[in-house]
Amino acid sequence: MNDQERYDNGMQVRRGVLGDAHVDRTLTRRNDFNEDFQDFITRFAWGDIWTRPGLTRHMRSMITLSLLIALNRGDEFRMHVRAAFNNGVTREEMKELFMHAALYAGLPAANQAIHDAEKVFAEMEAADPGSTTRVPDVDHVGGKKTP
Repeated sequence: MNDQERYDNGMQVRRGVLGDAHVDRTLTRRNDFNEDFQDFITRFAWGDIWTRPGLTRHMRSMITLSLLIALNRGDEFRMHVRAAFNNGVTREEMKELFMHAALYAGLPAANQAIHDAEKVFAEMEAADPGSTTRVPDVDHVGGKKTP
């Protein structure tokens, strides 16, 4: 696979996981300073890692949330809480993940994650009632199912 194919595959997955609105906002903010970094994360994070066949997108979301809790990366964590719903992760699964993370990442980290997730849930519910309680029609390997 060449760099352009990796970028194209990465952009498809990035849009499927994060949503078009988020990716479009990011792309409109591209400039000479951050353009190489945006290209890098699209090709490698989304085009290499998120496209690997060994884990479903659902599982990758759960792992990503866990790592971001442990690393206390609030902005990225909140973005991935939103994205996790696109990959079929439910609020109940997140709740259990936070409980589990409290043991291994620490109570303060899990407590902060719960508060951050609740803020994201409220924002999503305000924008689209029911968005955090309904499970999207997704193929947990490749993304949204086609009709």
